[in-house]
Amino acid sequence: MITLDELRRVGMFEPLPREPLEFLVGAVEDIHLLPGEYFAHEGDERAFFVVIEGRAEITKVVNGDERVIGVRTPGMFFGEVPMTLSTAFPASGRATEASRVIKLEAPVFYTLAAMAPSVPDHVAGLARSYLDALQAHASEKPVAEARVLGPRLDAGVRDLATFLTRNHVPFDRVVTAPGDEPDGGAHPVLEVRDGTRLTNPAMRDVARAVGLAVDPAQAEYDVVILGAGPAGLTAAVNAAAEGLRTLVVESLAPGGQAGTSTRIENYTGFPYGISGDDLASRALTQARRLGAEIVVTRTVRAIEPGGHLVVLDGGDTLRAPVVVVATGVEWRSLALASADRFLGNGLYYGAARSDAALAQGQDVCIVGAGNSAGQAAIFFSRHARSVTMLVRGESLGASMSRYLIDQIAANPGIRVETRHQIAGLHGDGALETLDVLDSATGTTSRRDLPVVFVMIGADAVTGWLPPQVARDGHGFVLTGADAAAAPQWAADRRPFALETSTPGVFAVGDVRSGSVKRVAAGVGEGGMAVAFAHQYLAL
Repeated sequence: MITLDELRRVGMFEPLPREPLEFLVGAVEDIHLLPGEYFAHEGDERAFFVVIEGRAEITKVVNGDERVIGVRTPGMFFGEVPMTLSTAFPASGRATEASRVIKLEAPVFYTLAAMAPSVPDHVAGLARSYLDALQAHASEKPVAEARVLGPRLDAGVRDLATFLTRNHVPFDRVVTAPGDEPDGGAHPVLEVRDGTRLTNPAMRDVARAVGLAVDPAQAEYDVVILGAGPAGLTAAVNAAAEGLRTLVVESLAPGGQAGTSTRIENYTGFPYGISGDDLASRALTQARRLGAEIVVTRTVRAIEPGGHLVVLDGGDTLRAPVVVVATGVEWRSLALASADRFLGNGLYYGAARSDAALAQGQDVCIVGAGNSAGQAAIFFSRHARSVTMLVRGESLGASMSRYLIDQIAANPGIRVETRHQIAGLHGDGALETLDVLDSATGTTSRRDLPVVFVMIGADAVTGWLPPQVARDGHGFVLTGADAAAAPQWAADRRPFALETSTPGVFAVGDVRSGSVKRVAAGVGEGGMAVAFAHQYLAL
């Protein structure tokens, strides 16, 4: 506990009367820190810190890198800007050696300010001096690691841009016109800062070129997590935080299906919502900071339950006593013969913020009635000339959250047509028009809707799992009591709640039979799986 004499050694507090200092003695948090330990993180709620002993660094993430932008020594403060402007922390604070700080929560600071008006005056003066430096860092343009060249509405260009965006690789996009395309018209073209140039590359080659990890660093881990959606990343955060050697294997990019969501407004802790990409970025940063290893563009070919071997494409074999299956689901495709012809040329499955350019100034069609479809409709209405939602059912109410239904109803740029579905796709090369069937009347109309995003449900892709891992009739993985009832379960104990019919193999998130298809539910299951993994390892 801080003492009156120690407070007197802080320059700003030294001339204060005894009463406000005695108030502080009983109101502040006295925090002892180890080297490298954070006492504040960028984005945290406002507070005011005073360094009593040791040394602290102020850091800020700029263009994906954490930079040291200031130093605090005994008697110096951190939190001037948040307390003056009533904002969240614009930077982070961490100890560089064994240190001690005191923390004044906002109510404590404002009570002190009322008792000693010289304190807020002094703090506001310091805040003004720091704002210029913070604005300079915040205004720095991300340094592009690569350039993507190709036509605006090309399927390959879209796939490459989506891959880089979702893997948080800054890049510039150069739209080429016919006749101006490099490499004899082949596209997309990726140009990397080091001079590497790839034409129509495979995603694994792209990952290597921009410095993403594609090969596991070891052959043995404590936990191997298959899939980097919200459930998989949460499992990685918890496992790595508890000292387990953790590997996450992801086929494309962190975030899973949730990573393509343009806005998630019902996730606790984000009162104004957060995009799936932003949520994935935060979870990925957290998992890596805690020591988890993440490789991308890798898929699992098989699991051999006897020795808990995980076989990756390319033949790499990993050994781990615990395997967490968090592979999620894949969007269901349209049952139309012409769908493949227009895929990537006007027809897209799922939608992400990076698809805004495809919708810009266009008449856009959204097929689906779930939350993802509703979020996409609202997002694209800010870019498109018009948005039409085609819904097979009688209303949106059966599958969409009320807050989204209300937002859509209040948006003049969105038209909802229930009991309607696509009956045909037409176009010369790229999609141009749709045949839309009105199920109520049986009539079909031709519509000029050249950009279509389809979100009509998703399926579990689990055919690669061994027969020892039981699944339900739709391919979703059985766990807990359902796994115990499966003939594959042979152990002389009950399986843990998220354990599959193979001991030591767990399933979490959307791939699990009976799961609640919500981000918060997947996050909860990811944390629970690691708790059960510890119990399994202790057997």
